[in-house]
Amino acid sequence: MQVIHGFDGLDPGQRGASAALGNFDGVHRGHQALLLDAARAGRQIGAPTGVITFEPHPRRFFQPDAPPFRLTLAAEKARILAGLGVERLYQIAFDAALATMPAEAFIERVLARGLGIRHLVIGRDFRFGKGRKGDALLLRNMSAGLGFTVSIHRILETDEGEYSSTAVRIHLEEGRCAAAAAHLGRWHTVTGEVLKGEQRGRALGYPTANLAFGEQMIPCYGIYAARVTVHDGPHAGRYDGVASIGERPTFGPHAPNFEVHLFDFSGDLYGAEISAELISYLRGEARFDSAAALVSQMDRDSAQARARLADARIPD
Repeated sequence: MQVIHGFDGLDPGQRGASAALGNFDGVHRGHQALLLDAARAGRQIGAPTGVITFEPHPRRFFQPDAPPFRLTLAAEKARILAGLGVERLYQIAFDAALATMPAEAFIERVLARGLGIRHLVIGRDFRFGKGRKGDALLLRNMSAGLGFTVSIHRILETDEGEYSSTAVRIHLEEGRCAAAAAHLGRWHTVTGEVLKGEQRGRALGYPTANLAFGEQMIPCYGIYAARVTVHDGPHAGRYDGVASIGERPTFGPHAPNFEVHLFDFSGDLYGAEISAELISYLRGEARFDSAAALVSQMDRDSAQARARLADARIPD
């Protein structure tokens, strides 16, 4: 998959895709339906499948002081999209110039002249341009004169409501891993570079890989059965484990933290890029009176995590 930054001065080989437009935070099943439409249209006209998205997320631009909310950071989103068959990922910088660009100018300058889009798929409720005045109807009305076609995709729904990034966040905030996975079509992941921690887990017999949440939303505090992908380095591969999200009430420091212990693993992961899938919520975080009591509970958590991982299935 090509990752293309910006829209000005692109080579001919970077233009001309059949693309879906949106933020695609989480790349949930509703988003995936847009990708299927873009791929189907692309096959009919002989164009590669593309996605047009924005970095940073527009919400961060307009709400710079908002708490972290991202389901997928740029690198993880790119990995997911590549796995779904996307051939070109257009990452458009969402800055003041784009935020104040009228919708009509976005269609003409970015989509038509810049990216040379041949077909565009958009969700019925997606808005764009200054004041969010651009919508699917405006795109359809302008597209014919600019040389591309448009498909407007209906909103997909579950028995509980529409597929949405907001619904996924709510499920994760309440520890409902399977419900989040039902929207995503895969397990939610926490991703990032492994950082050096205080190595307290190593002293307890449970060494952990530590990640910073950064712009990622923080799921419900507690202990999770997890499955980890190490993307690079000598230990690249997949590992089962048990993860902790919280403020480490027994030892501190009392700030949001993510750490995961990999079962049957020995090695140094510092600096490696990993993605940790949250498979099942085991229990809430708790404070223990002694290190021995904590280790005893970690033993029980690990046994429970192994059992949950053995029969974990993503809901339909």
